[in-house]
Amino acid sequence: MHSSPPAPGRRRRCRSTVAVAVTAVLATAGVVALSGTAHAADTLGAAAAESGRYYGTAVVPELLDDSAYGSTLNREFNSVVAENVMKWDATEPNRGQFNFSGGDRIVEHARSRGMSVRGHTLVWHAQQPGWVQGLTGDSLRQAMLDHISGVAGHYRGQIHSWDVVNEAFEWDGSRRQSNLQQQLGNGWIEEAFRAADSADPNAKLCYNDYGTDGINAKSDAIYRMVQDFRSRGVPIDCVGFQSHLDSNSDLSTYRQNLQRFADLGIDVQITELDIGGSGSAQANAYRTVTQACVAVSRCNGITIWGFTDAHSWRGDDTPLLFDTNYNKKEAYYAVLDALNSAATNSYSGNSGNSGNTAAEAHHPAAWRENVRAADRTA
Repeated sequence: MHSSPPAPGRRRRCRSTVAVAVTAVLATAGVVALSGTAHAADTLGAAAAESGRYYGTAVVPELLDDSAYGSTLNREFNSVVAENVMKWDATEPNRGQFNFSGGDRIVEHARSRGMSVRGHTLVWHAQQPGWVQGLTGDSLRQAMLDHISGVAGHYRGQIHSWDVVNEAFEWDGSRRQSNLQQQLGNGWIEEAFRAADSADPNAKLCYNDYGTDGINAKSDAIYRMVQDFRSRGVPIDCVGFQSHLDSNSDLSTYRQNLQRFADLGIDVQITELDIGGSGSAQANAYRTVTQACVAVSRCNGITIWGFTDAHSWRGDDTPLLFDTNYNKKEAYYAVLDALNSAATNSYSGNSGNSGNTAAEAHHPAAWRENVRAADRTA
């Protein structure tokens, strides 16, 4: 398939010089490039990294000091995202008065342990502070732009990927009639992405949504938006697929859907994965999703929406990889096996994952600096 050209001014990669950049980053980061037979990793993050991906989780800062929570997090994952503390109501409770305490704690925890950080989310119709909800017209537009500039600017250079806009489409593919849509019109999503690009130019900029777990009216509408953005040079780098699922969810076109977005020349990320159920049915669904990601070379990684059923927004559905006592569930082993299988295939030359490397996943700023330097000499 034909891919759209890179958006002007955003991270052009010259494939003939990328190998030099990768070598430089691997050397400075202390990452060992293996050849031949891969050894099976025994944690999720390590297994994902072997094929150049991340395996992350949503976290709550108040739980970082809990021994069971913290030790499991630090052992298993190489990426984190804030569950709530980077949203608009938490970061700007009063206009122009920012509170980054919760987000800063997560970022500092991650950086001190070599984890990458996803930023979630800059603009969303939900969890807006009260002062936003009464704004209209240009006042709302300026508030949105100032918020993006304030938050993304504060974390500039520290975030691997931003969910710039979250959940702006309905199931039927129409635009959600939020205050943003009603007051600002169809152009507000583009405005948000351009503002995020100015505030944090090295971060991947993502559109994120649920109900996009296959080819359907909603994912079709998002696909058309990405096509349009790419054709006009609007800075969009990835689409996030939330993937709040159940064991019996229809995943028959899940991989195909990821691939068609990747074929547009953008990255795809699984951003909020949880799967209600238990036992082999749950494990098989987790395996299917993981295999879909690793089969698509531009699928950077997977983030689960929490990791223990003790702290899940869907606790009654037992949707995560660890039970309430932090024991590994059958689903955990299915995911680990799928990740290790992908690593084995990548070492044998079968993955085709040329667009994503362990260096990029763990050290995005260093990776991009080397790639930009290589581009300038190409």
